[in-house]
Amino acid sequence: MPPEDADVLHGKGPAMGAVLAGAEPRNTLFTGSQRVAEKLALDLRGKVFLEDAGFDWKVLGPDVADVDYVAWQCDQDAYACSGQKCSAQSMLFAHNNWVKAGLLEKLKSRAASRQLSDLTIGPVLTWTTDAILGHTKRLLEIPGAKLLWGGRPLTGHTIPQCYGAVEPTAVSVPLAALADAGAFEAATTEVFGPFQVVVEYEDSELQLVLDALERMSHHLTAAIVSNDPKFLQHVLAHTVNGTTYAGLRARTTGAPQNHWFGPAGDPRGAGIGTPEAIRLVWSCHREVIYDYGPAPDGAKLKTT
Repeated sequence: MPPEDADVLHGKGPAMGAVLAGAEPRNTLFTGSQRVAEKLALDLRGKVFLEDAGFDWKVLGPDVADVDYVAWQCDQDAYACSGQKCSAQSMLFAHNNWVKAGLLEKLKSRAASRQLSDLTIGPVLTWTTDAILGHTKRLLEIPGAKLLWGGRPLTGHTIPQCYGAVEPTAVSVPLAALADAGAFEAATTEVFGPFQVVVEYEDSELQLVLDALERMSHHLTAAIVSNDPKFLQHVLAHTVNGTTYAGLRARTTGAPQNHWFGPAGDPRGAGIGTPEAIRLVWSCHREVIYDYGPAPDGAKLKTT
């Protein structure tokens, strides 16, 4: 767009909030944290579209293929950009066929190869090291939980303590444990950093997986890794997310290229960039009815 058509404000959130409150815009599109999104919804009296935080999941179906590729994609989704992306893979539901095929070992190897020297891992801006390690400890207190990899601070750096510096981390949580409200809340807390929860399941436990997906509060983006049409149809029919990838190459972090995150099922769910999204978010639906006449003789009209 022409430069004069955009105003750019560089500053902290409270300053931007004050500008919005004073301007009283007809509509605002916000992308960012869930906490700020809910505050804006109140401050702007609902005149807002949101692309806010989301705990993004990936389900690996029972049909196993191309394990090396899927391991690469899972590593990219969870740990690229140090996990600091709204579409990062936060929870991986892995069918036990994938576990038997060695997927977790391949993921662990890829995670271990990330290092500060080539910036494949880096500082976390919104979680401190102590906070991430504390959350890891909290998850490990869930019965049956175990540390798969990571869980240690990075060493040999000068990253300030106000930022996070941890190894790519994964914690395994038993599917049955998610029935407990406290365990579910802990396991589905979004860490905006290189962190994921892994849940293994069997064929007979698919409904428990679907129940867990439905209980999540914000349905942003998701992935279903399978080439089985019946499995895909079943999971897609029983879940709701803004951008959902389905198929062997399914990923979560492809969502920014498709611009319809969500939160799905929320009337404030924002789209970004596509013609459909622009019409919905930045335009207002308007119908103009022309009725010039002629007017009938009012004296002859009956009262009804």
